[in-house]
Amino acid sequence: MTDKDIAKPRFMIAGAGSGSGKTTVTMGLMEAFRQEGEVPVSFKCGPDYIDPMFHRAALCVDSFNLDSYFSPDEDLVRSVGSCNGTVAVIEGVMGIYDGIHPDSIKGSSYEIAKITGTPVILTVNAKGVGRTVIALIKGILADDEAKLIKGIILNRMSDGFFEKIKPVLMKELSAVRPDVRMIGNIPDTAEARIDSRHLGLVLPQELPGIRDKIESLAKVIEHNLNIDTVMEIAEDPVHSAHPAPVTQQTGGRQYRHSFLPDDAAVTLAVARDEAFSFYYRENLDLFEEMGVSIEYFSPLHDEKLPDNISGLLIGGGYPELHLKTLSSNKKMLGSIRSSIADGMPSLAECGGFMYLHDVIESMEKKEYPMAGVIKGVCRYTGRPAGFGYVEIRGADDTENDGLLSSLAGLRGHEFHYYDSDAACSDIRLYKPSSDKEYEGMMAGSDHVWGFTHFYYRSNPGVIEAFIRKMREYGR
Repeated sequence: MTDKDIAKPRFMIAGAGSGSGKTTVTMGLMEAFRQEGEVPVSFKCGPDYIDPMFHRAALCVDSFNLDSYFSPDEDLVRSVGSCNGTVAVIEGVMGIYDGIHPDSIKGSSYEIAKITGTPVILTVNAKGVGRTVIALIKGILADDEAKLIKGIILNRMSDGFFEKIKPVLMKELSAVRPDVRMIGNIPDTAEARIDSRHLGLVLPQELPGIRDKIESLAKVIEHNLNIDTVMEIAEDPVHSAHPAPVTQQTGGRQYRHSFLPDDAAVTLAVARDEAFSFYYRENLDLFEEMGVSIEYFSPLHDEKLPDNISGLLIGGGYPELHLKTLSSNKKMLGSIRSSIADGMPSLAECGGFMYLHDVIESMEKKEYPMAGVIKGVCRYTGRPAGFGYVEIRGADDTENDGLLSSLAGLRGHEFHYYDSDAACSDIRLYKPSSDKEYEGMMAGSDHVWGFTHFYYRSNPGVIEAFIRKMREYGR
């Protein structure tokens, strides 16, 4: 290892696909390490925001996103190499080689492991298969050209069958990859499962006794997996494809503002409660790095927006699960409607975008009045109405407005089952998976609204422009 390689002990839990058990294994290992006196720091590959919520809320550990479509390679290396804690635990996304398009590993867990020089522990869902699991593992190893996979975990496999298949598996693996070690098996028990819904896991606050469940999971992990082997793998990483930058900052790229004088403080109101909770931590950090104060509020429980604010951010979440309460909170709906009508700068993403409509229709076809800022109805489609990475290619900027002209290049991700009948034609979006452009958002001199969850560090100039709008509004 060279002086410029990442020194932080680290490993990635990757899978053969969604449903491999990556999240439960990741959480169980982090809890087991924590109980042994380690200080784990977690990362999630890709654009996911629910798994990091589990890492933070359930385990009280820092969690960051690593996404090679959102961030340049050096930022990924910096994030992993400079994080606080004694070991970095990275959870993969989808299957290990799954990325933006089938013809490459771009955006995949494997690409991130390769960029950061992180050894991989492959977790395989072995329920309902026998010897076939050996062929599956050997097939995945065949594409591991950088020799990053260093360990195997067989999930949802009984102890009895594990003892039968282990010697056969290790004999066949030793012939092709003697560097790959068997970590163990996890039986199919209630402690090793977490409920899910259409967008992924249920939220941590929805699971009663989540701490007890994770502690029980850690006991299963400690009993069935060789924790010492996991740490040995973490402490012997491979060379990173991109050496660590000389100057490192905690938690990823640090953006130092140069346009806000000390006496120009502004406050951003951010919706956060059971209905709205999908935020990239790095997005909120970026606002604070630029000198903005953040004040959280609840569209469910509060009666109005906070006082003395100059901007509004309503992120994604599950508003469809709280339609009656959201619709009944007339005072909050009126506060938001009047503030936006008054010119307060606003950002609304996915669930927040839905909330601004006249109406959200429930899955049972019942209509619930909402904020009435956007003339239209959001309806459940029964299937993904939008999925995948997007990038803003341009906006309708007839007034040569600073916010609109800054949007090109901002990247994000969509995954939603609801759709809108409102006219969303102000912004041109590009989908790298299909190489197509289309109109898909609302934007103006003081707002950007749509289904996309954006990663602001992919173009910090957008937030610069938005904060300038906040300052103008606050005068």
